[in-house]
Amino acid sequence: MFISNQFNTKTLISYPSVTRIISSAFNSIHAGEAVTKYLRANPMPPAQRIYAFGLGKAACAMTSALADLIPLTDILIITKYAAHAPEEATVILGNHPIPAEASLAAGNAALKFVSQLTPADLLICLISGGGSALMAAPIIPLDELQKLTAALLANGARIDQINTIRRHLDSLKGGGLAQSANGAKIISLILSDVVGDSLEAIASGPTAPDPTTIEDARNVTQASSLHYKMRETLKPNDPIFDNVQNHIIASNDMALQAAKQQAEAEGFYTEIIYSGLQGEAREVGKNLAAKLREADKKYPRPFCLLAGGEMTVTLRHGSGQAIKGNGKGGRNQELVLSTVNELRDMKNVMLISIATDGEDGPTDAAGAVATDDSARRAEILELDAADYLSRNDAYPFFDSLGDLIKSGASGTNVNDIILMFAF
Repeated sequence: MFISNQFNTKTLISYPSVTRIISSAFNSIHAGEAVTKYLRANPMPPAQRIYAFGLGKAACAMTSALADLIPLTDILIITKYAAHAPEEATVILGNHPIPAEASLAAGNAALKFVSQLTPADLLICLISGGGSALMAAPIIPLDELQKLTAALLANGARIDQINTIRRHLDSLKGGGLAQSANGAKIISLILSDVVGDSLEAIASGPTAPDPTTIEDARNVTQASSLHYKMRETLKPNDPIFDNVQNHIIASNDMALQAAKQQAEAEGFYTEIIYSGLQGEAREVGKNLAAKLREADKKYPRPFCLLAGGEMTVTLRHGSGQAIKGNGKGGRNQELVLSTVNELRDMKNVMLISIATDGEDGPTDAAGAVATDDSARRAEILELDAADYLSRNDAYPFFDSLGDLIKSGASGTNVNDIILMFAF
């Protein structure tokens, strides 16, 4: 379980009620407990043998919970961090966010694992975010897939857009794992890390039908000129899915509801103002700061506004052209950085954005916190928030202020949560 001091920063250490609210949100989406809760309410069907396949950042916690309750014939886990996995499991660490050789090895292992199944067997899949990069069986050369993924990420493509392309360039995605399972019954328990909880987008839908087409993939931002030979994915009416069940057991909405309940218990008037928020992180941040300013005219203090989703960052230089920048940070840190100067003329306000997997971009921070006092504190240290923002360099800015949230890898993953307070 998550405890409040996991989320402390130089600022938050003085606000225990805020860290309790964040902890409540994270505890509501604890990967292992979500699996346990589902299994206790939904007995598994009879099968000759039961296999477990964990995929994604939360795979170890999810699979361990399953193994505690159900005898398993064999276990394969493909993840980013091998923590607390069942002793009898084969664990493979893939690459993330850009697939590489380890991801190819993971894809080959997955194909070999499901090849042993028969129609008399049950395969329980534990799927969470990150799985799309961690396991790869591409139908194009790996270096081409890497270049494409890097370009899409740098140009601010959403994860659902990236996964639309991945599904049509990989034999395990878009229902491909289910197709390779020799008719075995499949039950997938899924943590949703995508806006809208679309099954085909979570880890690129290895056991889910895909409503998108090759033409949809080519129409994705920066992909219209792709000349790769693509595969068509399995569609919702394919008879393969007669033996497949997909169940979402934790989501961003669940985290927001838990945060709302705890905030109200802490004495805050609370509203969830956005669910499924998307867009350029710096623009979303400025809009949220404006929303906080408007709310201060409507609601009694103290109040809390909540939002969830997943933003993107387009790397840029001062002229706004998309290039590979030299800054360090992630979408949550950049969102918060864009609010520093927006909050400075308000009184006793705070804005937090945090990745529920504990990893914001290629950093060891989960997110950051800003208050109406952040700009003044930065100026004392001769830090210019606008300058750091222009370089996509949020990490060193908040590191200097002591306001990076470093929770460590959480073992769960349901997008980002944003909390705004007026005290």
